[in-house]
Amino acid sequence: MTHIEQLYWGGAALIVLWLVVFGIALAVTRDGVVTPGPASQELGDEPESPAVVSLLGNGWRGVEHAAAATLLDLAARGLVELRQPGDDPARSSVHVTEAGRAAPMLLPYERRVLDRVSARAANGAAPIGAIAFRDVKRAAAWNAELRKEIIGEARLRGLSRFRFAPWLVRALMFCAFVPGALFTVAAVMGGHNLRAALAVGVAPALPLMFLLGRSLGERATPRGLERAGHWAGLRSWLTAHEDFARLPPAAVTVWDRYLAYGTALGVTTLTSRLLGFDSGDRRRVWSSYGGTWRPVRIRYPRLRPGFGRSTVRLLDLAAGAGVVVAGLCVFAVLRQPDWSVGFEAYGEHPWRRPGLVLSAGWVVSALLGLVVAGKFSRWTLLVAFLAMMPGNFEQSEHGWFSEAAAQEGPVPAELAAMVVLGALAAYFVVLACLERREPDMITGEVLRMESRKGKGAARFLVLDEGDTDLTTAWALPAASQGIATGARVRLGVSRGTRTIRSAELLRAAMPEGDRLKPARQDAS
Repeated sequence: MTHIEQLYWGGAALIVLWLVVFGIALAVTRDGVVTPGPASQELGDEPESPAVVSLLGNGWRGVEHAAAATLLDLAARGLVELRQPGDDPARSSVHVTEAGRAAPMLLPYERRVLDRVSARAANGAAPIGAIAFRDVKRAAAWNAELRKEIIGEARLRGLSRFRFAPWLVRALMFCAFVPGALFTVAAVMGGHNLRAALAVGVAPALPLMFLLGRSLGERATPRGLERAGHWAGLRSWLTAHEDFARLPPAAVTVWDRYLAYGTALGVTTLTSRLLGFDSGDRRRVWSSYGGTWRPVRIRYPRLRPGFGRSTVRLLDLAAGAGVVVAGLCVFAVLRQPDWSVGFEAYGEHPWRRPGLVLSAGWVVSALLGLVVAGKFSRWTLLVAFLAMMPGNFEQSEHGWFSEAAAQEGPVPAELAAMVVLGALAAYFVVLACLERREPDMITGEVLRMESRKGKGAARFLVLDEGDTDLTTAWALPAASQGIATGARVRLGVSRGTRTIRSAELLRAAMPEGDRLKPARQDAS
């Protein structure tokens, strides 16, 4: 065995050894078994907060519903108030009380939730649906910080700890790159250039680091297992009340802190769903633009022809559709019955099968149109190749394909395609003409912004103009900068393509409650 082979086999052996050690570490650091206590309504002398209970109730894997449970706990303690004016719990509102405005001593995650509510209820009150974030990244960052603060509290109470000791994490990280170092040396000795050798060396470390990163987290302490058993008993007691799961948020005035703990333990499904601190419903957003809170329904025109297209692109699309129509028309007019032969003559003329002749004309017309429209790609070529495969027509030669190939002039399918594509080409031309007009000016507040698939594709921008409860998203060019959710803007738009042609910032986006400003400062 050569030295190069020895290095490769040594690196492979180290990978196996790393996986064995990692597996042993996972087995040793598993959480113990939680023994549920008897069903009881007792909270204890110094009970953990509902947010910490959510960590224990989720097996130290996450803090789902912790923010909603914290809000209900603040309401039970009189810092906020939840009101339901009618029969619909979704129409409930949240109000910050005088005690809440006095900025009491709170735990970090409680302060974070209260600041978020205070920012949204800066004018006195806000619908509970307005608590949700309008931006996915802000929501993720806010919840990540909330989780860190809750875990910090659980560790201070001796209920949670790192799954892996810091020294073990550092050792596993270092050892994950050792096999790659051997592979790199072997590659250099084998005559490969340094760049290729480094790529070979880094490759095995990536999946190992991925496995390690997925396993980092929290695990229980003996004290944590004991307290988790106690809260499992409370969950059993709350579950025994059949109506508890359907209680609305305003029921906190009757159930006090039990509603918060029930939400943390996943018992109150309705309350957990209504009190969301995530990115919210992308098709229904609460807005206060115009002076009063109201829900705004949003439509996203994903299938609208010409949406977000420039004049040049509209003309390209029109030309592409026109080329397809012309190609189909020429093919249908010039096509002769003797271009294809009967089933018996296939051995002599395999390329003159009726299905193959028709498909060739259609596929060539479509490819020409895609090239003119600028939509041609290698995937288009692959689909065209699959469509032309002779095996697609073996079972169809005596049926529709044969009759269509023998017909003089366009078949109904070709006529339908020409009518549809011709109308689409005319539509694109009309839109291109409308794009030459002066843009309409509109003013409002940005409710949401979302990206779309495709490199350079325009983003969705949802604008609330304050005079309607239903709006359709606009197309914001991907290169546009300086506009964020919550900003007030004046836009120059083309209504035909719903494209934003100019944007003027009137007021920068206000912070969404990320522990920046209390309610009194927001109102000033």
